[in-house]
Amino acid sequence: MTSQSQGIHQLLQAEKRAKDKLEEAKKRKEKRLKQAKEEAMAEIDQYRMQREKEFRLKQSKVMGSQSNLSEEIEEQTQGKIKELSGSYNKYMESVLKQLLNIVCDVKPEIHVNYRATN
Repeated sequence: MTSQSQGIHQLLQAEKRAKDKLEEAKKRKEKRLKQAKEEAMAEIDQYRMQREKEFRLKQSKVMGSQSNLSEEIEEQTQGKIKELSGSYNKYMESVLKQLLNIVCDVKPEIHVNYRATN
């Protein structure tokens, strides 16, 4: 009977050792997964910072050229306004005279399609 209890005792010890090894393996796996996740997050953060830096560079180039472009458009607009104001002042008097002459000097005429009915 002692050999049976000894055999059972050995089996229980072997089962306990196997269970301990499984627990240890699970802990190592969890630790590796956690480490891999941290490394991946660090890599993602580094990539994100790199892309944001590139974006800011491109944005500053574009925005810089846009501000120059807007200044140029503003100058062109002001030039056009001055040109149109000058043209208005130059031709205003003559256009008003022509308009008043047309409106005030009415010459009554019989229309060519008019037929006298007697």
